[in-house]
Amino acid sequence: MTALEPQLDTPAQVGVLFVCLGNICRSPLAEGIFLDAARKRQVAGRFRVDSCGLGAWHAGELPDERARLEASRHGLTLTHRARQVRAPHDFLEFRWILAMDRSNAARLTNLGAPASRLRLMRSFDPTLPVSERFDAEVPDPYTGGERDFQEVFGLLRSACEGLLDHLIRCPE
Repeated sequence: MTALEPQLDTPAQVGVLFVCLGNICRSPLAEGIFLDAARKRQVAGRFRVDSCGLGAWHAGELPDERARLEASRHGLTLTHRARQVRAPHDFLEFRWILAMDRSNAARLTNLGAPASRLRLMRSFDPTLPVSERFDAEVPDPYTGGERDFQEVFGLLRSACEGLLDHLIRCPE
């Protein structure tokens, strides 16, 4: 194996990377929700999960206070520290790269993320009609209020459950 060949997973774990713009709202929420769902199903050890942002504005910071508050309402504690995507390293390390919106996906593609492993987060949302899944986005709640964070939490919970169902059925 050369240095540029993917080291996508360990034999026991599948890598899952959630990506948004600044890594303080949507992607850390998705990371926390996914990990919680995997723990509840007793499959957390099968996954290596992380999140990052396209920009470095918030690198090193905890998630937005409103995201942490919404997570705590659902019994989750978000402790992730924001980081910027590391291209191409992250694209070699994680099998699944989940973008929160089309703009994030386009920027990830421009950075070299393989199209075969890049998906929009809501493409796994089982509450959406199949015809809508591949264009549906998770809106950025950053400039919004409490209700926006509640909405995003609900969208992410549904999409994370669908993603987990998919990965349990067929991790490849």
